[in-house]
Amino acid sequence: MRRRCQVADAARRTKSGIGQILRQSHGFRSYYVLDGGDGVGVAVMIFEDRECANAAKAKILEFVQASLPDLDLGDPEITTGEVLVSIEPEASSGTKYS
Repeated sequence: MRRRCQVADAARRTKSGIGQILRQSHGFRSYYVLDGGDGVGVAVMIFEDRECANAAKAKILEFVQASLPDLDLGDPEITTGEVLVSIEPEASSGTKYS
């Protein structure tokens, strides 16, 4: 249970700071944090292109390292790629996620 709380706590503590960085980043489209279980947190950032993503990545890593020194987050594994499939609900569904 401790690791699950650690992922949720890290996500909660970085939400406003990362949100501010992303909103100010050129080409930003969306951001998601997933609890992968067993203490694994996954953050997915969507940008217009790889150049925009790389420009924001350094700022976000710096913020996380400075803001969460008390949590053992380990070294992040960063993977970049192109979105090949995106499925979204129809506009009439009215479902909102936060």
